Order: sequence, then structure tokens, then C-alpha cells
Amino acid sequence: MFTTTLRPPGSRRPFSNSCGEHRPWLAQASTTAVLLACFVLTALLAGCGFGLRPSVDYPFRTLYSSAPRYSPLGVELKRQLPASGPLVYLTEPAKPTDAQVVLDVYGELRKKTVIGVNATGQAREFQLNLTLKFRLRTPQGQIIIPETTLTQQRTMSYDETLALAKEAEEAALYRGMQIDLVQQIVRRLAALDAKTLETSSQE
Repeated sequence: MFTTTLRPPGSRRPFSNSCGEHRPWLAQASTTAVLLACFVLTALLAGCGFGLRPSVDYPFRTLYSSAPRYSPLGVELKRQLPASGPLVYLTEPAKPTDAQVVLDVYGELRKKTVIGVNATGQAREFQLNLTLKFRLRTPQGQIIIPETTLTQQRTMSYDETLALAKEAEEAALYRGMQIDLVQQIVRRLAALDAKTLETSSQE
């Protein structure tokens, strides 16, 4: 004789093995897998420049940048500076006098040096350097942050049979260095205090 057990609508039968024992470890394993996937995704996004940036409080509310608007550097400055804190970012050539401060960015220089060769003298490793200079001043010319040189460097292996892939890798490395340099500029600007800005404006 067969007996049927009725369960309330919407309820689920607990998962069990052939011996009738529940398997809570399956739920734990699923949770662990989800957490691991989230960790990997966060690391990938952070490596691509999508990490969460803490908000900063600039001692100024309007900034004019002399970097060309549509250059890679100009685009990165426009992306990072306003995103890091409340700021009106100006780039129009006729607008520097409308800003509280002027950011001059210049002297961007890329350098590629051979640092490793094989037995036949062919390049097998390069060092990439990216350098730029910046300063911060008032529209009237008073210096707030004097000329400062920032540098980043990376190393990369080379294989002529993978020329196209290595070319793309080189571009990505320079892009990463540029992002890091702009982040350094953001930190320097955020470190200013209102008193320093006020003193420079009155000189």
C-alpha cells in the first residue's frame, strides 16, 4: 500500500541523498562560487580603471585645463577630475579667466628602451617610460603648485612572431601609465588646502 504525503503549495522537498541525509554543503559551495566570481570581477574592473574612487573635496570649484580636449590625456583628465569630487571642468580656449585655478599639463614624453636581448642580439624585453609635467596657477599667473614632473614605467617582453599582439600590449601599458599619472595629479590637487589657495590668489 502506497502512502502520499501532501505538502503546502509552494513548498519544496529538502534535497537529500539516497540515505535521506540533507546536503547543506551544496548551498555553501554555491555561495562560495558566487563570492569568488564577484571577487574576480572586482579585480578585473579595478585593473581596467573602473575601481571605485573615493570622493575628494577640492578647495576650488572651477578648474581650467590647458590639455588638448580631445587628446588621450585631455580626455582622461576630464573623466577623472570631475568624477573624483564636485568640480566644473573647463577646456574652452577663451575660458581660463572664468576658472578659480588653471591646470597646465605639458611635456608628455614616451620613451622605449631595450633592456634585454637574446643570443643573436634581438630585443626580447623593453622598458616603457611615460613622463609629463604639470603646474597649478591662478588665472592671473600666481603659482599654486610649481612645475612638477611625474613618471611611470613598465616592462614588457617582445617576440617578433607576435608583433601585432605586442603592439596592442604596448598601447595598453601606456594607457595604464597615463591613467596612473592623472590619478597622481588628482591626489596632488586634492591635497591642497583652502588657505594655500587663498594666499596664492591674493598675491
